[in-house]
Amino acid sequence: MAVYENPLSDDSGFFLQKRQKMGKTTGLEGYYTIKNNKKMRFGYTTGSCAAAAAKGAAAMLLENRQVRKVQLMTPKGILLELDILHAEQGEGWASCAVKKDGGDDPDVTNGLEIFVKAEKKELPGIVLEGGKGVGRVTKKGLEQPVGSPAINKIPRKMILKEAEEICSRTGYKGGLLLTVSVPGGEKVGARTFNPRLGIQGGISILGTSGIVEPMSETALIKSIEIEMRQKVENGAEYLLITPGNYGSAYLKEHMDLPFEESMKCSNYIGETLDMALDMGVKGILFVSHIGKFVKVAGGIMNTHSRSGDSRAELLAANAIRAGISLEGAREILDTITTDEALAVIQREDLLEPVMGELTKRILYYMNHRTYDRMLLGAVIFSNEYGYLGQTEHTEKLIRLLQKQYKKPSV
Repeated sequence: MAVYENPLSDDSGFFLQKRQKMGKTTGLEGYYTIKNNKKMRFGYTTGSCAAAAAKGAAAMLLENRQVRKVQLMTPKGILLELDILHAEQGEGWASCAVKKDGGDDPDVTNGLEIFVKAEKKELPGIVLEGGKGVGRVTKKGLEQPVGSPAINKIPRKMILKEAEEICSRTGYKGGLLLTVSVPGGEKVGARTFNPRLGIQGGISILGTSGIVEPMSETALIKSIEIEMRQKVENGAEYLLITPGNYGSAYLKEHMDLPFEESMKCSNYIGETLDMALDMGVKGILFVSHIGKFVKVAGGIMNTHSRSGDSRAELLAANAIRAGISLEGAREILDTITTDEALAVIQREDLLEPVMGELTKRILYYMNHRTYDRMLLGAVIFSNEYGYLGQTEHTEKLIRLLQKQYKKPSV
C-alpha cells in the first residue's frame, strides 16, 4: 500500500520555500510505500528525468540563462524539483542532464544520467530523437514503431509538454530538436528485458506516472503484458511460459522446445491468462516447478505465498483421491516443502496417480479462468524428482510450438 505524507505538491513559491527550509530537495520526501513492515521511498522514472532535462535544456537555450534546478509536475500529481547536471551551452544549442533516482526500487537504471540536448531548427515544431544509450525498436508490438527510439508514449508527452511551455513562454516560433542520450545505457540495456523485446542498443525511457513506487506489482504485470504483446504482434499464436528461473532451467535442459522464445510470468498466473485471452492467444504451455503450480490445482491464480499457500493441503487432498493411507495424508499435512510431501507420496508408490489427479485440477482451473476458450497445458517437475506429470493436450501444444518456431520470422 502506498502512503502519501507529503503535502507540498503545490507549485507555489510558498511551498517551494517551505520545502527548501525543511531540506527537501526532490519533492518526494515523505512519500513511501510499506513492504514487509519497512518504509521504502519513492523515486522518479527515466521519463521524468528526460522531461526535466528537456525543460532545463530548452530554458537555457531560449532564455539564455543557467539552470540549476527545474520543477516538474508528474502525471501522478507529485511536483518534483530536480537538480540539473552538466549544463552546457553553445551557438544554437544547450545540453544538460538529470540523474535517475529509483528510490528503494531495485532498478538497474538507478544512478544513470539522462541527457537532453536542445538545438534550434529553422522548420517549426519539436522533433524528439534518441541518441547514444537509448534503445531502438527492432520488432513490432511495442508502443513505438520499428526504427523509433524506445521512448514510451507518456514520457514523450512529458518531454514535449515541457519544451512547448518554454517555447510559449519565450515566444519562440522556430523549431527544436531534442535528443535524449544516456551514457552507459548500452551496457545497462543489455541487462534488462530489452533485447528479448526487440529493443537494441540501450535502455528504454519509461514511466506512466513519472514516479517509481518500489516493487510495484502493477509495473511487473505491465512488463509481462508488454512482452506478451510483442510476441503476439510478431506472429506468435501459442506461448511458452514459465513462472521463474526453475522453470526456465528445466525447459532449457529437458525439453525439445525453443527456450529463447519462452517468457516469464512470475506469480501472476491469472493475470497472464487474462491478458492472453484478451490478445487472442490460441494456446499456452506452462512449464513449472510443482511448488508454484500445485496452488493452481486449488484455483489459486496468484502463487505468491502472501496470496495463498495450501501446498500441503492440496497435495494431501489429491493423494487421498489417489488412495494414500490416512497416516500418509497426515504426514503430508505436516510437511514444509513440496519435495518433503513428494517423498511421502513416493514411499507409498503413488507418485504417478497423485500427479494425474493434480494435473486434472490444474487444467480445470486454468480452463475455468479462460472460459474454455484457449488450448492450455502444463508440465510439472521438481528439482529433486524431475518430471512429475503433465496435463491433457500438452503433447499437442508441444507440437504446435515446435511448428510455430520452425517458421521464418514474421
